[in-house]
This record gives sequence, structure tokens and C-alpha cells, in this order.
Amino acid sequence: MTVPMPTLPARWQQCATCGMRLGELDPSTSCPACGGMLDVKFHLPDSGTDLRRQFDARQGRIGSPYRTSGVWRYAELIFDTDPRRVVSFPEGNTPLMVSEQTADWAECTGLLLKHEGMNPTGSFKDRGMTVGVTQARRIGASAVACASTGNTSASLAAYAALAGLPALVLVPSGGIAIGKLTQTLAYGARTLAVRADFDACLVLARQVADQLGVYLLNSVNPYRVEGQKSIVFELLQQLEWQSPDWIALPAGNLGNTAAFGKAIDEALSCGLIDTAPRLLAVQAMGASPFQRSYRTGFAERHSMTAETIASAIRIGNPASWERAARAIRVTNGVVVAVDDEAILDAQAVIGAAGVGCEPASAASVAGVRQAVREGLVRRDDRVVAVLTGHVLKDPGILLWYHQDAEPPPPRRNAPIEIEASVRQVERHLRLARSTP
Repeated sequence: MTVPMPTLPARWQQCATCGMRLGELDPSTSCPACGGMLDVKFHLPDSGTDLRRQFDARQGRIGSPYRTSGVWRYAELIFDTDPRRVVSFPEGNTPLMVSEQTADWAECTGLLLKHEGMNPTGSFKDRGMTVGVTQARRIGASAVACASTGNTSASLAAYAALAGLPALVLVPSGGIAIGKLTQTLAYGARTLAVRADFDACLVLARQVADQLGVYLLNSVNPYRVEGQKSIVFELLQQLEWQSPDWIALPAGNLGNTAAFGKAIDEALSCGLIDTAPRLLAVQAMGASPFQRSYRTGFAERHSMTAETIASAIRIGNPASWERAARAIRVTNGVVVAVDDEAILDAQAVIGAAGVGCEPASAASVAGVRQAVREGLVRRDDRVVAVLTGHVLKDPGILLWYHQDAEPPPPRRNAPIEIEASVRQVERHLRLARSTP
């Protein structure tokens, strides 16, 4: 008698620590058995050629989210669901840019900029949130919640409003940039300013999710990570499926580091690409627990009280530590830390090049320059630096840098008060023309 083989699920969630499996619709965002992080698992397609053809055919078309979204275009590697159930603006389709001025400053001739600040709410978080909120709708969540330094809260608020779901946001009181806070309020989320730092806010958010039954949408949620993988798939598609040598990215709570490692592993395994790019994860010196762990081969998990002007990565106890460490190992990656002065200098260079980004985004470019100077990255390597957020996300830092910082930074561009005189305008026009 032949015993039929059990039907394997198309997708499931699996604990990265103990291996426990959960169904794809289980609302848990950590392992019920050991508290470990969950990964979304699925059976990879085995034909990279067919996948490339399918993804390329969808690009730039109108119609369903599978055509218009730079996330859902890659549904076979995210999760495949009825397009009518997808919550999408759409997101993604962000530019891969050449900036000679930025490349010169970074001392890397092969530098390209992937500008995720061009997403609907101004940051890469939209890529994870379209998938996370779609999953919330699939499981019948009654409300969604997150802890945030700003970008996650803005994105959650917008996508929850689009889906018609109540949204609860926990932010550190006085620790969120005004551009991000105003977005969160405008999109209608119930915003709670907690008298604590981000790490304490996340602990509270996880308790709220467990005890009050709301669906947690921080990057500990495995479906958020699935959406953020699309950054890698899209930049590979923009490079005609030829891998760069490196992908540089800011590293705070480490959700993107984990997502990028997973994306690279999957793209390589299913034949989308032939060689894997290496990851260059960049932390701020004052918020660098992951870089400290990297220096010891990840033998010890570090935490610290975080302090940096780059609020989006001001995190001292990153939640996705284990998954990110795995990503660095899988890609033979490197983790570096840069000081705030280098971050602000990079931000000024990127802004003066007409590109612009928030401070945390500039960390990726500052990290490239440091890695070149340390001999980790060659000057002619092809490097894609991910700019995670829009320049208007943190206008307060920009105003302080260009108007109030003492001593004046070398790239200050303060407004100049003049009388209503053509001669005075002519004088400053002459000076502008003579400035390189």
C-alpha cells in the first residue's frame, strides 16, 4: 500500500532559534515556545530565468498592485495573494541614481544611490508596511500597533488608514523628528508619547500586542521583513540582474539588514543572480551595539544607551540582532560605525548634489567612505548605498546645521539677509557663480 505524502504548505513561519513552525496566518510575531524571531519560509521557484522574465514584464505597467507596486511585482518571492486584498499606494519604484559629487566625496567611483525616500510616506518603511498591513487584513486584525523613532509610525499610520484599521503608535517623548511626528498625526494614528527611549517603547509595544491582542508591525514582524526584501530585488532589476559588489545601508533596529540578507540568499538560490553582493551595515558611533558585536565575531550581543543626531538609527538594543548577524555572515558582510560629524558632512554633500536625505540615510554614504579608507571596499567597486529617508523627514537637524551649529560647519549654507537692492542681489549672484 502506498502512503500519500502530506501536502506541504505554500508558506509558513519558522522560529530561527528552535525551528518551531507556525501557519502563515498565525498572528504571533515571536516564537511561542522560545521567544525567538520568526522567518517566513516558502518553497523557492527553481527558474531564475522565468522569474526575471515575469518581473521585467510587470515593470512600469498599470493595473493591479502586481504591476504598479515595486514590492508586489515580486509577489512570488514575497507572498502571493489575491491582488484585490493588497493594501498598496503603490510603493517602491524608487530611483537608482548617479551622483558624481557624492561619489567623489565617498572616494568611490562606482557609487550609486538607491533613494528610498521617494516612497509614498518618504521612507523605505512603506515597503514593509504594505505587506505587514496586507497580512493584518488577511488575519482579521482588529487594530495594528508599533513603537517608532518616526518613520515606522508615519508609514503604519498611512497604511492603516488606507486599510481602515485603527492604529496605535508609541514614540519616545521628545525623541521623534517633527517631520515624522506631523505625518503620524496627519494620518490619524492614536499617538502615545512615552517617557522613555525607543528600546523601552518597543518592549511596551510587544507587551501591548501580547496582552491586548493588537497586531504588532515593527520589524520583528516577519512579514515586514518580506516587504523590505523588495529593495534588493528592485535594485538588482535596475542593474539588469547583475549584482553590485556591495550594498551599503544604515543599521538601527536591523530589520533592513536582516531583510537584505534574506533577499540576497533567496535571489542566489533561485537563480535570479549568479553572484551575491556583500552587505556593508553602517551604524552611528553613538548607537553602535551591532558593530561592537561584529568586532567579536558576534560572540556576544551588546546593548548600549544610544545617542546620535541620526534619530532613525538611535537604537541601543536592536530587535533583529540574530537575523542581522546571520545576514552579515551569509553575505560575508562588514559592519562599521561612523561619528555624527561624518554623517552630517555626508548629508550636506548629498543635499548639495540635489539629492537630499535625512541624517540616518547619510550614514550609508559616510560608511562607504570610511570602508574605502580602511581598505574594506575598493575605490572602483560598484556600491549601491541605500538612502532610507527623505530630506524633509528631519528638517530640524538641517536648520541647526546650516544656521545655528557652532563652530560653523565647513558646508554651512545659511540664509543671507539683504536690503531690497538689485546691487546686493548682483553681488551674491557673482559670489554664487564663483563658488565651485
